[in-house]
Order: sequence, then C-alpha cells, then structure tokens
Amino acid sequence: MLISAPPGTKDILPEISTHWQHIEDTIRQICRQAAYLEIRTPIFEQTELFSRGIGETSDIVEKEMYTFTDRGGRSLTLRPEGTASTVRAYLENKLYASTNQPLKVYYIGPMFRSERPQAGRYHQFHQFGLEAIGSREAVVDAEIISLAALFFKKLKLKDLTLYINSVGCPQCRPNYRTKLQDFLRDKLPCLCKNCQSRFDRNPLRILDCKNNECGNLSQNAPEMLQCLCDECGGHFEKVQKLLKSANIDFQIDPHMVRGLDYYTKTAFEIQSTNLGAQNTICGGGRYDGLVAECGGEPTPGIGFAIGLERTMIALEKQGILPKIDTSVQVFVAPIAEGAREAAFKLVYELRQNNIIADMDHMGRSLKSQMRYANKYPAKYVAVIGEDELKSGQVTIKNMATGEQQTTDAAQLMTIFSKGQEDL
Repeated sequence: MLISAPPGTKDILPEISTHWQHIEDTIRQICRQAAYLEIRTPIFEQTELFSRGIGETSDIVEKEMYTFTDRGGRSLTLRPEGTASTVRAYLENKLYASTNQPLKVYYIGPMFRSERPQAGRYHQFHQFGLEAIGSREAVVDAEIISLAALFFKKLKLKDLTLYINSVGCPQCRPNYRTKLQDFLRDKLPCLCKNCQSRFDRNPLRILDCKNNECGNLSQNAPEMLQCLCDECGGHFEKVQKLLKSANIDFQIDPHMVRGLDYYTKTAFEIQSTNLGAQNTICGGGRYDGLVAECGGEPTPGIGFAIGLERTMIALEKQGILPKIDTSVQVFVAPIAEGAREAAFKLVYELRQNNIIADMDHMGRSLKSQMRYANKYPAKYVAVIGEDELKSGQVTIKNMATGEQQTTDAAQLMTIFSKGQEDL
C-alpha cells in the first residue's frame, strides 16, 4: 500500500520550490537592506514556553498545539509560531548584552498547528517573521510595518489592505476589559463555548473568535481606542504619523486584537482579497510584556509573521509568479566508448568555473541527448565522440542557431568564464 503525506501537509515539488526560493531571496534581500540578521531556533520547544508566552486562553494553546512527552518525561511542543522561540533564544544566549540594541532578527521556517486544513492553512506551514527587541520607540513599530509592506511591494502583490489598531497596555486595558464584559454580559448565553469560557479569563479573545455568531454579537462592542491611556494613545498617534510620512496606506480597525495574548499597544494585519475567508496574509504587533513573561527583565519588542503558503496562493491568483530559469549553459553529450569519463571531467571543470552544466546520465543516443538538451533548454551542447577523444577537443553546438565549431576545453572554459558565450 502506498504511503501518502500526513493530512494537513504538502510536498513542495522541484518545479514549485523555485518559486519558494524567489520568495526567500526577496526576504533575505529586504532583511539585509534593513540590517536584520537571520536567527534559527529549534523546531520544538518546552511546552511551557508557548503556554506562558502565547497565553493559555489563545486558540493556539487551547486546541492547536502539537504536544508530546519525550522519553525523559518532558512536555515538548512543535513550535506553532516564531516569536516566543526568538525571545527564549534572546534570553538564553544573553543577546541583550552581546549585541547592539534593538536586536533585529528574522526567521524563515516551518510552524505546526492542529487546525482544520483549508486553502493556505496546513498542519505544517511556513512563516517569515521579523522581530525587533529592545526599543519602545514608535519608529520601530513603523519600521516593522513598513518592511511587511515592502516585502509585498517587492513581490508586486496587489489588492492588499493594511489594518492597524492599539490594544493598549496593562495600565489601560483593565478599564476596557470591564466595558467589554458589560457589553457582552447579556449576550453570553449566545456565545460559543470557547467564548463563554473566556468571558472571565480574557474577554478580548472573544473579539478574535472566528465563529460568525460571536462576530455578529460583538460587532458594536466598545473600542479599545476610547480607553487608551495617554502613553498608549500618544504612541499610536506617532505610529500613524510615521506611516503617513512614508505614504504607507492603512485603515484603523478598532476591534482588531490578533490571536495571541502577548500583544500590547500596536497591532496590525495585512489582508488580501485573493484568499477568501482566510484573508490575513500578515499579522503582527508589539509585545512589551513577553520578555518578562519568559523570565527576563521587562524589555519591549515588536514583530510580524507572514504566511508563505498564503503568499504563494495570492501570487498564483494574481498571475505574477516569476518565470523561473531552469536552463543550463552547457549540456555535455558523450557518444563514444570511454567518452563518459571525459564528459564527467568537463562538467566538473565547468561547474568549478561557475558555469551551469549537466550531462547525460542515461546512456542515450546523440539524437535523444539533443532532444533532452532542448527540454532544459540548454544554450549549447558539447559533444564528445571518438574524434574529440583523440584530439582532446569538444564540438560545441549553438542550439539557437545550429552553428557548431570544435575547440579545446581550456578555450571553452575561458569563453564561458568571461560570460562571452559567443562561440
């Protein structure tokens, strides 16, 4: 019986991986320009990191994590997101003492959530995230948001909308919490079971519920913006001013709270009209209490995560996936007894000189090798037959013009290394 990939996972096949590489190259280019360095954390962490960091009332912790017990009796969890792991690495490796502040890092990698698989949402999915840890300044919020916008701009994605909000801080949030509970109290029997359980523990989570009925009932709920303290209100005004100065369009969504409990002050999402119900392609915000929650000194931070599967779907639907060049410069065709060793040697030398080269690996006839070279396509075919073996030369055929000539390997290397290719 054929074994298939686990439900909620997907193979990234060779012809598709080239598009992923294009996205990843764009990520690395933007991060290098903005002085963000890559961080790589383990795929699994101690479960406590996520239950403390993300929040026990979040959907992720309550019902979406892949948690298991190892042979030592430790509870471990496949990482459902990247921020908590980054903060753990920041503390464990004392990056607050050994690097310039704020610490500016990015990550690209697989995450794991036990959600119902659907378009753009898998049990194993991939995220690109940025984190800036150590600064309270609004300009860092604006930088993080601007880099998310720049990423999509570089990919030429359209039909995107940036939504921002402020979810306050521990000083002003209790007042909002009380107002929200007062608004929802008579609606409590009609809320879903999850939201009923969150009413006392964390009523803000109700605003993020994906249940349509809960969404309708909370539609006219009080707005956090009306309850912000002077510091949070001033911070949010500065973020807006900075975004406007860079001509970054945004809309204020006063009921956006995001799905993670660690957010404070700025929260934001970028949504696409090409993704149906699961339209959020990027989400992020400030998490000034997370470092302390994970055992460190109170340290501000902000970041975002972008779903790469959803990004890929949006690119496909807009028809703007780049044409990937899979061609080779030289295809070496051995056609005589003993020519395979000479062909292998030539291919190795070409590759050492940064020339894209391949050779026949199936023992095909010359005619079949020419057809195969055309499928790449190959710009040139280097034929090694009996005459070429005797003379120590190769016959080069230009596949576009049909012209051919005989030259020695050293001259061939010189021509291609200089990028002339004018045989």
